[in-house]
Amino acid sequence: MPIGRNAIVWFKEVTKNDVATVGGKGANLGEMTSARIPVPPGFIVTADAYYDFLKKANLSGSISRLLKPLDPNNSKQLNRTAAKVKQVILDAAMPPELAQEIKNAYKKLGRGLVAVRSSATAEDLPEASFAGQQSTFLNIQGEDEVVSAVKKCWASLFEPRAIYYREQYGFDHFKVGIAVPVQKMVQSQTSGVIFTIEPITSDTGKIIIEAIYGLGEGLVSGEVKPDLYIIDKQGPTIISKRISLQEQKLMRDPEGRDRDPNIWQPIQPSYQEQQKITDDEILKLAELAQYIEDHYRSPQDIEWAKEDGEIFIVQTRPVTKFYEKTEVEPEIKAPVLLAGDSASPGLASGPVKIILEASRIDRVKDGDILVAEMTTPDFVPAMKRAVAIVTNRGGRTSHAAIVSRELSIPCVVGTGEATNILTNGQIITVDGAHGKVYNGKVTRRIQTTSVAAMVREAIKTKTKVYVNLAQPELADSVAARNVDGVGLFRAEFIISQIGKHPRYMIKQGQEEEFIDKLYQGLFTFAKAFSPRPVVYRTTDFKTNEYRELTGGQEFEEVEENPMIGYRGASRYITDIDVFKLEIEAIKRCRKDYKNLWVMIPFVRTVNELRQTVKILKQEGLKRSSDFKLWMMVEVPSNILLIEKFLEVGLDGISIGSNDLTQLILGIDRDSAKLAKTFDERDEAVLVALERAIKVSKSMGVTSSICGQAPSVYPELTQKLVAWGITSVSVSPDMIGTTREIIARAEAKLKLK
Repeated sequence: MPIGRNAIVWFKEVTKNDVATVGGKGANLGEMTSARIPVPPGFIVTADAYYDFLKKANLSGSISRLLKPLDPNNSKQLNRTAAKVKQVILDAAMPPELAQEIKNAYKKLGRGLVAVRSSATAEDLPEASFAGQQSTFLNIQGEDEVVSAVKKCWASLFEPRAIYYREQYGFDHFKVGIAVPVQKMVQSQTSGVIFTIEPITSDTGKIIIEAIYGLGEGLVSGEVKPDLYIIDKQGPTIISKRISLQEQKLMRDPEGRDRDPNIWQPIQPSYQEQQKITDDEILKLAELAQYIEDHYRSPQDIEWAKEDGEIFIVQTRPVTKFYEKTEVEPEIKAPVLLAGDSASPGLASGPVKIILEASRIDRVKDGDILVAEMTTPDFVPAMKRAVAIVTNRGGRTSHAAIVSRELSIPCVVGTGEATNILTNGQIITVDGAHGKVYNGKVTRRIQTTSVAAMVREAIKTKTKVYVNLAQPELADSVAARNVDGVGLFRAEFIISQIGKHPRYMIKQGQEEEFIDKLYQGLFTFAKAFSPRPVVYRTTDFKTNEYRELTGGQEFEEVEENPMIGYRGASRYITDIDVFKLEIEAIKRCRKDYKNLWVMIPFVRTVNELRQTVKILKQEGLKRSSDFKLWMMVEVPSNILLIEKFLEVGLDGISIGSNDLTQLILGIDRDSAKLAKTFDERDEAVLVALERAIKVSKSMGVTSSICGQAPSVYPELTQKLVAWGITSVSVSPDMIGTTREIIARAEAKLKLK
């Protein structure tokens, strides 16, 4: 249920569907609380409170004037502008009634030490994520201190790194809000990070745990080299352990200093080389991590802390970068200059640029190799220009490692002495897969791709492999892969970027703005993949999602169950004016690129499909040799009456296995208690899949699947091929792997 425009909400009132109001961190804290995962209690100052603050303090105009002349690639100008914007926010008065609400919530939480964290509404999302953009304040105590920390979190929305990120990814500075979770502080004796997927090779069968003494900020920042434990999910069982020397830890200052409540404390020599947690605790963490991954149904990046023998989860977010699982790349046969931990795979050569302070990142030019003690979020602009990164400190889950993987550049961390051994301008080669640095420019016999990966990219299959995509900026890189087209191009990301409810834009006379922005996104995809097809799924926002757009609350009712509410084709035949805006954008794109096709989602009845097809024809989108019309199959009625739906006139269907499974089994796919029962391999679901594919084939209609199932269950993909499916659409990281599975399945059928 939508949480409304409340200034304060408690974790138990929030789910993962409330990102627009409480941000990624806040939404996940609420989701985990509901799933009975051991999360320290807390409340959230919502993004609505932040927006109200901007409005009442009349800050938008002055902030806009400061940002207007900004060149985000000019690091010095960026830092100066950010400092001015942050000061404008810090100098403005918080509304007294809001300050009192925060104080009251803090009293209710117990008036103890708390962590005050930032949770931006475009942060921690699978397709929009750079680590640590906004600030966190630990061990805060006192009503006024908590209010002050909330305000500092608001100001951190305009840190240089955050401004740069939004400029690069096209986020409107005033469309990205910020919520602030206030959470009971865990005084962790040990803490760390868990990946439920091996982050370098994307091996889904392994769990990676890193552990340090003290507060987790020491690990994420890269200040401390952690213990590394690798666990096999089967069992689970511990595969390997690497114990690291730790001489100091970040802890709360018992004297409670005004400037910083946290200090670095020395660790007794007898403990410095000990394993940070016991084997039993490692396995307990692994089991908890698997439970969280099962709940979210995707690999997770989890932060944990242990206090007095009790383990807490303080954050989780989806892993945002995958590499196809391949054979290990061969090591280079050359003298090793430096060695550290492999943090991001690949091989790159270039001149060294040593940066010891974030204020000097403008020295890093395109093609340089950034060398630093460690990186912070302020280093991101330079990291985007670099071809590789080497750090003295940090582990696989440090900032340098996470961002390097997102940028797809090689990274070696924890070398210990890179800034001392290397010199500016020196040409080196960084082997991110093996954690090695070599002098000069060297190569492997096979450069950056393993034999297995190269074979995958050359495989040809009769069954087409399509890709699911949403972000236009990814179109060119994914189009260069061995992929047959886009099987699911989702409009929702583009609509979110527009930020306004389409009906509101019609009311404001902004129809052309909506059409043009949607057209630009469509054009980017169609051009990148031409002549391969791009199957565009028309908008499938639900009422709660539409309500979060500007003007949305005026035009959208509150629904108890938006998942089966006013969505999909039901909207097109009811709110025809909005549908016509979308059709116009499609038509404009098709003037240049005929490879853009259309797919209609969530069609409940044959008559709904018939009326939708009629509107498309009236507006000039009629099936032809170069314009194909598809329908999503995700409602049980689509299966029961599949022949009648196809007779309306369709060229293809695409099975949305996520919605279809939840509606066949009567399971809310977001339910933690029913997560193990939700399974696309259930007999009832398999019967539905087989019927949809075989009937379509008999009637000369192509069939595809674009849900999550083929990426998760290879055995299901084999069944789909055997039944005669014509294409499978998967996430970009699974293109090669899926092609290989299909090739084996086709070979078996040929033998039979």
